[in-house]
Amino acid sequence: MTPLTVSIVASIASVILLLVVLELIRSRRLRERYALLWLLTGVVLLVLSAWRGGLNTIASWVGVETYPPAILFAVGSLFILAVLLHYSTVISKLSDQNSILAQRLALLELRIDGLG
Repeated sequence: MTPLTVSIVASIASVILLLVVLELIRSRRLRERYALLWLLTGVVLLVLSAWRGGLNTIASWVGVETYPPAILFAVGSLFILAVLLHYSTVISKLSDQNSILAQRLALLELRIDGLG
């Protein structure tokens, strides 16, 4: 069974994560589009932290018998990997757009120099 103190601490950490993400959205430092994975992470971790029986059930499904809260770490790690993959795709797209923009700028500068 998951110790009560671990559940309480994990629930508090999940609520703090949700509050930080909401504050970043509110202050426009994080767009809603990118915040969805973080919000989903916070909600899932909060549910798993607060619902001790569910965490133990999921742990037994996966085969973790000795310390069920390890599932919280595994779920958090998977969500972080999903966020990193999402950001990698965004960065790749921006890099491609940046190259195209630089090429267009070079062509425009060539045209301007040719006119002058």
